[in-house]
Amino acid sequence: MIHIVRTHATQQQINEMLEALSNYIKLAVDVQRGVLAGGGVMHADCEAALLNDGSQQEDIWGADWNPSANQVTFESLINIRPRQNNRSIELLDPTLRGRVSQITRHLLE
Repeated sequence: MIHIVRTHATQQQINEMLEALSNYIKLAVDVQRGVLAGGGVMHADCEAALLNDGSQQEDIWGADWNPSANQVTFESLINIRPRQNNRSIELLDPTLRGRVSQITRHLLE
């Protein structure tokens, strides 16, 4: 199940986001609005949820959250954006990585 998280996620929301993959949660994080969508099996589904919620595509970056390790990873197909100078599935910009990590930890930790 995909949830859009604006304030600290409840344990029930985290459990529902974990249903698809059990060990980690696929995320799309809006670095401007400070919200994220998590759950499902594809980052693109989370991205679509944020777009439907009013986010702009250029502000959304893909990541994964592993709650047992409290770890954010930064690899997603939605991160391939040559027009934004990110030609890899990995989010390369350290400032953006920091913002994605900060939002994720604030909402999910």
